[in-house]
Amino acid sequence: MSLTQACGRERGWSEVRDTWQVAIGSAAVGLAVAVSAVTVTGPWDSGQRTAERVRAAAWDHRAGADHPGGARGGPAPAPGAPEVLTALGTAPDGSDRDGAAQGDPGRNGAAPGAGGAPLPTRTALADALEPLLERDALGTLRTASVTDVATGRQLYGAKADRAVVPASTIKIATSVAALSALGDDHRIPTRVLWDEDGKRAVLVGGGDPTLTRAGLARLADATARELAERGAERIDLAYDVSLYTGPVRHPIGVNDNIAPVVALMVEAGRLDDSTRGPAPRSADPAGDAAEAFADRLRDRGIDVSGAPRAAKAPKGAEELAVHRSAPLSKLVERALTHSDNDIAEALARQTAAARGERVSFAGAAHAVRDQLEEYEGLSLKGARFADGSGLDRADRASAELLTELLTLAADPDHPELRSVLSGLPVARFNGTLGGRFDDTATRAGAGLVRAKTGTLTGINTLAGTVVSADGRLLAFAFMASGTTDRQGAHEALDRLASAVANCGCR
Repeated sequence: MSLTQACGRERGWSEVRDTWQVAIGSAAVGLAVAVSAVTVTGPWDSGQRTAERVRAAAWDHRAGADHPGGARGGPAPAPGAPEVLTALGTAPDGSDRDGAAQGDPGRNGAAPGAGGAPLPTRTALADALEPLLERDALGTLRTASVTDVATGRQLYGAKADRAVVPASTIKIATSVAALSALGDDHRIPTRVLWDEDGKRAVLVGGGDPTLTRAGLARLADATARELAERGAERIDLAYDVSLYTGPVRHPIGVNDNIAPVVALMVEAGRLDDSTRGPAPRSADPAGDAAEAFADRLRDRGIDVSGAPRAAKAPKGAEELAVHRSAPLSKLVERALTHSDNDIAEALARQTAAARGERVSFAGAAHAVRDQLEEYEGLSLKGARFADGSGLDRADRASAELLTELLTLAADPDHPELRSVLSGLPVARFNGTLGGRFDDTATRAGAGLVRAKTGTLTGINTLAGTVVSADGRLLAFAFMASGTTDRQGAHEALDRLASAVANCGCR
């Protein structure tokens, strides 16, 4: 059986070529998630989550550390339901373009991806995917899982329960654990405390890797005002990074992909003007942050004696000022979209702190697993969370677990997890998928596939969501080990995801 035959009905708009169409495709996925995961009680937009709508309509390409809410000038209006349905090849009345009904949507507002759309069959999915899984570019071990988001039912699996090195797709598990332990509106504080007896201010790191120079400056300004009110013109300055314990270096050692993992840093310890991706990193991010803070206090007329030194803040010290990060949901989105390793490690350690574990690599590994075990039925056999970012080859996760986590994030009982879906990169549009899905073989997935990438030497993975040609929202995970051609592996994974996007598979 050919791929076209297996897919049953090809998508009528596979030639996705410009940004507007990609944005519409992303919005369609957002709508499908909303309707399959949120009870629709009124018009289309009432079931469409604001975060997904805004992100689909006007994605912020800057991804700055201050986490602005949208593109310059504010987000554009979201595409309306008729536009989205037309882009999907579906008329607003629920029929397809030639008038044929699709699973009887329309009577109760059922959307693409809702329960009314037909399910792919296991046999047809196998016919579509297995020839692509056999490509040499996918190395020596290939595992796969495709799950229906609305029901949680696995539709296709190939060694799906085998725990393998997941690379950065482990960030999906890290994100679910952090959001469930802390809530999506949790903000990470960086505080300044006042030791009255010692005439000493203490800058206390809370583990926020997204603190910017501008944010640190605002914190120093507020601190200077409070000190002036107390008549404290000359002070000592200390910095407290005691929240984190254990080794500060990731097991991979000095690497441009991650800073030393400490509780206090500015711009993730970057030594250039970059905001994401590899960059030279400070060997002492906490000390550098404290020095910058001291300089700003001096600029505001506070005489800081000597150099800041590391010291634990005394109990009962008065809070002078506090800076809080963006909500955890925004940190998760940034970690997933740009595969930000520093944020991912912070999410794992925030989970450890919330669960009362040691806030270290080892403590975070226990905390993430323990947090996920609170969800009944997750396939955690063989899973290991040696770090939060996926840089550690000791990590293990199965394709089955990744699709279960993505399905969990769409569950209406867990709206706090929704940023796990809205943060996934959009194929050929943004983040780590911005430069992929750009050839004829993968174009069907452009704008429709939303997925977390994973790449280490010899390891290539892809896990995310896609709306099938028949309008069913599916979660997928494809994982390859023993690869030797990174670009070839990426293209092979993209073809697998695009086959699901282009597939009715009935």
